[in-house]
Amino acid sequence: MKSITCVRALVALLLLVAFVGCLQQEETSKPSYQDVSPAEAKELIENNPDLVIIDVSPHYDQGHLPGAVNYPVGDESLDNAIQTLDKNGKYLVYCHSTSVAIQGAQKLIDAGFTNVYRLEGNYSAWVDAGYEVEK
Repeated sequence: MKSITCVRALVALLLLVAFVGCLQQEETSKPSYQDVSPAEAKELIENNPDLVIIDVSPHYDQGHLPGAVNYPVGDESLDNAIQTLDKNGKYLVYCHSTSVAIQGAQKLIDAGFTNVYRLEGNYSAWVDAGYEVEK
């Protein structure tokens, strides 16, 4: 009787460990956006004519990457745009603030987009690298 109880406890423990392992594997395999440096972003832009550059900042009029569209995170513009954008397209997201750019890129990922890049250092890193901007 004692050995049956031990066997049941061992089986239950093994099932619990397997279940927790599956949860952790699922959590680590979530899709994510890719951070790219200004130089990598420039290369992406040059080599991908269909790349959509999204400025998620409310400061678009103060300066933006050439060809960028403005879908600010704070006013539902990005949420509305997500409904019309091609989930299989390529997107470069940036802002004037890191936290907002992260929010914007993650919104695309959460909506099922698979090719999302975030400009490391955001707009200021682009400017500091000496790359072209529009106003």
